[in-house]
Amino acid sequence: MSVQDLVKFDNPILRKILKQIKNFEDIENIISNMFDTMYENDGIGLAANQIGIDLNIIIVDLSHVDSNFHPKTYINGKILEKNGNKVMEEGCLSLPKIKLEVNRAEKIYFYYEDKNGNPFKEDLNGLLSTVIQHEMDHVNGRLIIDYASKIQKQQFLKSLQKFQE
Repeated sequence: MSVQDLVKFDNPILRKILKQIKNFEDIENIISNMFDTMYENDGIGLAANQIGIDLNIIIVDLSHVDSNFHPKTYINGKILEKNGNKVMEEGCLSLPKIKLEVNRAEKIYFYYEDKNGNPFKEDLNGLLSTVIQHEMDHVNGRLIIDYASKIQKQQFLKSLQKFQE
């Protein structure tokens, strides 16, 4: 188990569509490192590309807001259906100091596999739905700044570059 460096906004891996996992044998260590890294950075979700790994793995832990929630790993995820509409302010561990209101679906129908390759389909809503959509954007090479206007995006990129220096 170890904390990994977070990949920042200008790294090309954040713009890749992540690879599907076919061999589930060697992913336990990756998942463990992802959780360590997410907790160290006070996150509630993380995609594998945010630690430089080109695999369709996302993790979520909402136990700080819902004591019944247990940390979860979602592999080879795919949003099958979206319903409703809501706007929430979001941040991103790969985009330090950026907060942006993002329009998301209220509910999603989500396919994923667990760390043993078992398939699941679930109806999700609320914060979990939002976090899954955010992390699935990472899996598909999108960032929250892609939801910003052109002018906002330019301002965000300038401030991110200053932050990097």
